[in-house]
Amino acid sequence: MSFADLWHRHDKKMLVGVIDVGSNTVRLVVTRGDETVLQRRALVRLGEGIERTGSISELKLAETAHSVADFAGAARKQGVERIEVLVTSPGRQAENGGELLERLTTASRAPVRLLSAEEEGRLAFIGAVERADMAPEQTVAVCDVGGGSAQITVGTRQGGPVWTRSIDIGSMRLTSRLLPNDPPGEQAVLAARAEVARYLDGITPPVPHVALAVGGSARALRSLVGPDLGVDELEAAIAVLTHTPTGDLIGNHDLNPTRVHTLTAGALILAGIQQRLGVPLRVVRGGIREGAALELRSELAAA
Repeated sequence: MSFADLWHRHDKKMLVGVIDVGSNTVRLVVTRGDETVLQRRALVRLGEGIERTGSISELKLAETAHSVADFAGAARKQGVERIEVLVTSPGRQAENGGELLERLTTASRAPVRLLSAEEEGRLAFIGAVERADMAPEQTVAVCDVGGGSAQITVGTRQGGPVWTRSIDIGSMRLTSRLLPNDPPGEQAVLAARAEVARYLDGITPPVPHVALAVGGSARALRSLVGPDLGVDELEAAIAVLTHTPTGDLIGNHDLNPTRVHTLTAGALILAGIQQRLGVPLRVVRGGIREGAALELRSELAAA
């Protein structure tokens, strides 16, 4: 099946579930076509332990497995035809990533897939482009900043991704490494900005017509400065985040309390990527879970 066929050869009535295990959260989405039937999330913060010790503690392994088991059960109660568990940067970065996969396989009683950075970028591209309804031949960049890594993928709806790069730093890892204070302050933000530039050094993506941003950091920044993240908007957000305590951000800007902790880091990574793309980032719904759900429906339709 060609990439272009992916948008057409799937049964929009099929109910599928995707569980995404990331550095910050475990998330469940159950979809039927474009309709989201059920969403659940649990904050696990696997990335903090990985950044500190290089591995996932027994407590966090058990907590994550419990959340995945609970979400898989909730998906089955909805009557899904298939469930898939995706593991992103924690599985790649932790010394005991293999044990995490084993625990989740047992807990979910479903296929567990460790995504490479390239696969993560591809699924984020599919999910973002589907929800944004891009023109078939328009060159699109999709930026996905997660807790442990960030992906930049460029391609078209018709032909799929043609260029992907990943950096091994995300909002949780950068926060743990260089932004521990609340608020972080100017010196810490300068150091974190330099760290992001170091990871992005030598990365020169193809120039897109339009750029889309997915993920929790992008969605939170939309609440702060709007859906279009250009240079001015991102720098304005960083200025506010640098000097404003978490409590004031939550109270004054209606931000998710679980997201604010890592939002300065997420904004700095998005700003670094936006500078290299050369066009504003438009925040959209969709991402790896929606991309994986579309692929699941296509596979079931083709079976």
